[in-house]
Amino acid sequence: MKYIALLKGINVGGQKMIKMKDLVNALASLHFSSIKTYLQSGNVVFEHEVEDILKLTEKIESKISEAFGFAVKTIIHTNDELESIINNNPFVDEPDIDPEKLHVTFLSEMPEQSRVENLEIKKEEVEKFSIISREVYLYCPNGYGNTKLNNSVFEKKLNVIATTRNWKTVKNIFTLSK
Repeated sequence: MKYIALLKGINVGGQKMIKMKDLVNALASLHFSSIKTYLQSGNVVFEHEVEDILKLTEKIESKISEAFGFAVKTIIHTNDELESIINNNPFVDEPDIDPEKLHVTFLSEMPEQSRVENLEIKKEEVEKFSIISREVYLYCPNGYGNTKLNNSVFEKKLNVIATTRNWKTVKNIFTLSK
């Protein structure tokens, strides 16, 4: 089965540095195959016969801790799930949307419905977000670096782990996974 692993917070601001070659070698030691990385920010496509995503997540997080000496949260999706995530983006076909300003925040698990229903986040009037399943689709016309719609706010408000990728990266990871 083909999977996409999104590692949270590696190689950002000089913290939790992992060379992609070393990450590939660490995952290969877990008997993962066809391992490919995209960029230096923890996007990994791989194949493995285990179909339990929770077990795969635990294996990756444990191996990273052992090999590199720090904890890294990991969110895994199947190739089919990533295709669905791309197809479900509610903002992609809206008029006047700049695809360069689209992002997807991946959540570690389905947030409690009551948290989603009662979610209050201060945002700029021109910003948009939509929570669908385990993803938050974002439109940040002033740039992701300038928004309050970041990982920290969604983690706090929804009580889940989150990691965000820009739309181009999401699409390129999917292309890599085919």
